[in-house]
Amino acid sequence: MIILIESVILCVAFTIMVFIMSRKPIKTLYNYPPKIQERVKSLDEYKDSIPTQKNKIAAKLIASVLFVVILSLILRFINGYTTFFTAFGYGFLLWTIVNLWDVIVLDIIWFCHDPQFVFKGTEDMVKDYHDYWFHIKGFFIGEVLALIVCALSGLVVHFIF
Repeated sequence: MIILIESVILCVAFTIMVFIMSRKPIKTLYNYPPKIQERVKSLDEYKDSIPTQKNKIAAKLIASVLFVVILSLILRFINGYTTFFTAFGYGFLLWTIVNLWDVIVLDIIWFCHDPQFVFKGTEDMVKDYHDYWFHIKGFFIGEVLALIVCALSGLVVHFIF
């Protein structure tokens, strides 16, 4: 039962975070399919507001560290895990549930079909906005990232707490 409650809470929290970020889609340009990124970068309207590659990497590193901390706290103090393998396994399960929510509900159902996410000047790129495979590949990339984040969380739980 706890897995269901935690999964719902984490999916809601992740959805809120995505909703907040979606209010300024240019900040999440690198989460769009490559052809859309290229078009937006070529448009004068967005020229001065496009995040740099350096900003993208810094944001992902900060998010990863934050996820390690939050996940470690949940695993240790809510679930009571004290070993690497139990923390890693349960953390990976939670991550995978949220990652599935992200790809199916947030990406394929919401992002691909909500005009809020369409950049002015790219309205003709419907096929690219509906590129489900791009998001499915993102799911698998997320799973690889989960191995790293959950392993770090498992180590934190095992050695620090």
